Amino acid sequence: MLVLASASPRRRELLAQVGYAFSVHPAHIPEDPLPDEDPIAYVVRLAREKAEAVFRELADPGAVVLGADTTVTVDRQILGKPADAADAGRMLRLLSGRTHRVITGVAVATAGSTEVAAEVTAVKFLTLSDEEIADYVATDEPLDKAGAYAIQGRAARWIPRIEGCYFNVVGLPLALVSSLLGSIRPGAGR
Repeated sequence: MLVLASASPRRRELLAQVGYAFSVHPAHIPEDPLPDEDPIAYVVRLAREKAEAVFRELADPGAVVLGADTTVTVDRQILGKPADAADAGRMLRLLSGRTHRVITGVAVATAGSTEVAAEVTAVKFLTLSDEEIADYVATDEPLDKAGAYAIQGRAARWIPRIEGCYFNVVGLPLALVSSLLGSIRPGAGR
């Protein structure tokens, strides 16, 4: 039984898109970075904590639990989900005209072990005007997204180039997930 330890509708859609059968059991853990925590270490730690917390809650030795966490970084600063509209505007101004990194940590917990990995994608943003930022924030689309934007939404018009996995930027690097699930239990969840 594959279990997704996330309430993210985007992660559910992506897993379903590639044919996985799964149930959803969101993890409820603190998601604050530790002082001076490296962004990759941060998302891998959260993915592991989510997967292992849900595995313990399920108390099913046959469960395969997938945890993931995505963040955006610019100048080694971690940009999680914005606290409010003003914070979303601040994040978008930081990203404007620059290339940033989207990092997703992935963990697969089973009775025998927890396997972890991370995917990194570079994303180039066009320069945004204050009006474009204000109009985008007013849509509420950026308010529940790491880095305050959705590549699969209205912000797509400002992203001329990425280097790496597109699905990572959406929130779940599918090839990496498939590889981890295949290493744990070939055919898991399919």
